[in-house]
Amino acid sequence: MTTQNAALTKDLSAPRTGSTAQATTAVSGGATGADQPAADRGRTSIADLVVVKVAGSAAREIPGVHDMGGGLSRTIGAVRDRVPGGRPNVGRGVKVEVGERQAAVDLDLVVEYGVPITDVARDVRENVIGAVERITGLEVVEVNITVNDVRLPEDDDSSIGSDSRVE
Repeated sequence: MTTQNAALTKDLSAPRTGSTAQATTAVSGGATGADQPAADRGRTSIADLVVVKVAGSAAREIPGVHDMGGGLSRTIGAVRDRVPGGRPNVGRGVKVEVGERQAAVDLDLVVEYGVPITDVARDVRENVIGAVERITGLEVVEVNITVNDVRLPEDDDSSIGSDSRVE
């Protein structure tokens, strides 16, 4: 992740404990004691995985986004999706860096052929920022998008039952 503002970098590099999947960020410090209002008693923490899932779901909502993740990630995900009882991984293709009050998001996308990539990227960026900020209360400082692949119309045809030209 890269940020252009040193102040933002400082906030994003706040010390965290645990692995990425288990890291949490305290959103509100809260207070203790019976003299405090009920809404302020206690602390709210948001796991990084929550931000990953919110960003992944928001990105997938945009028309023109076919899939997310790099080639190997998509291959493993396709196998995982076919396993009985397996659930799709909404966090595939999403990386986040979460600070005390801010988050940065990196997305790897596969877009449909024919859609304007810059328009899809803009729409994804707006939707991800809106969803993450609304749901988590964290300020999103950047959403970096990498388009790894384009899904061609014939990609579906060849996987259904391709006849080999060679016998």
